[in-house]
Amino acid sequence: MGIVMVMIGFLFVLVLLCSALLRWNEMRYNKANLPPGTMGWPIFGETTEFLKQGPDFMRNQRLRYGCFFKSHLLGCPTLVSMDTEINRYILKNESKGLVPGYPQSMLDILGTCNMAAVHGSSHRLMRGSLLSLISSTMMRDHILPKIDYFMKSYLGQWSELENVDIQDKTKHMAFLSSLSQIAGNLRKPLVEEFKNEFFKLVVGTLSVPVDLPGTNYRCGIQARKNIDRLLSELMRERKDSGETFTDMLSYLMKKEDNRYPLTDEEIRDQVVTILYSGYETVSTTSMMALKYLHDHPKALEELRREHLTIRERKRQDDPLDLENVKSMKFTRAVSN
Repeated sequence: MGIVMVMIGFLFVLVLLCSALLRWNEMRYNKANLPPGTMGWPIFGETTEFLKQGPDFMRNQRLRYGCFFKSHLLGCPTLVSMDTEINRYILKNESKGLVPGYPQSMLDILGTCNMAAVHGSSHRLMRGSLLSLISSTMMRDHILPKIDYFMKSYLGQWSELENVDIQDKTKHMAFLSSLSQIAGNLRKPLVEEFKNEFFKLVVGTLSVPVDLPGTNYRCGIQARKNIDRLLSELMRERKDSGETFTDMLSYLMKKEDNRYPLTDEEIRDQVVTILYSGYETVSTTSMMALKYLHDHPKALEELRREHLTIRERKRQDDPLDLENVKSMKFTRAVSN
């Protein structure tokens, strides 16, 4: 009987303590000039719900509080805007009162020079450098031919597999395709090392920034250090070799006729930003496109017809060019 009473008393005190912590955290951010919302627990906030529910978390909060609300995500007190006009105002008036914010774990792991962390003139430099890599000339002469070659080679390997895990394969495809654009001459062991470290880095950016052994954040920080080491060694090898390369890394490293010269640290951060920004978006979009096309055979048939019509006008080994891509009206509709 005594043990039962002790346990009941312990649970009662625990409930009171939890209620007090939740109330205290709400009162900390209960200011008149902040939008409505909930802050959850101290330090952790509403991170668990955010990571577990994904888009449903944002959808539920919007239904409760509207398109502009406060929360506490990934270790940071956060204002979330799902309003088009507010977002447009922030992006057009950057560094004038309001600037886009990013979780501390993302800033720590992606680097202090990545586009999410810099503003003003530094942001214009990094943005200009990135846009120069995807100009129409680069698209025509380098990016599209390399993507075409990579996809033929990558998809050709699927015929040897008994089962294809689309979620897993699209993630690998997105990463390897981006890496081939950044540095196209990497040896296979180095590619595998890059891939393993990069996947740890991605998980680390979406974590509470608690630097303890075994946490995703600590693993992400260590993965970023390893990627920096690999990139530094690769850049040093290229400088010493004197060879000319035609990938993104070579354009970032170019000193002559470069409108956007970057330091070695800025180059590494730019490379990680390119890999990171394309990875989750491309892999998820590709996976969902395959699902929707599977569910809608008429759309799949129309997509095949459009591509086969383009292929019939080309020789077997000719890659897709920019004009081919521009003519893919139905493909663009599928992507959208």
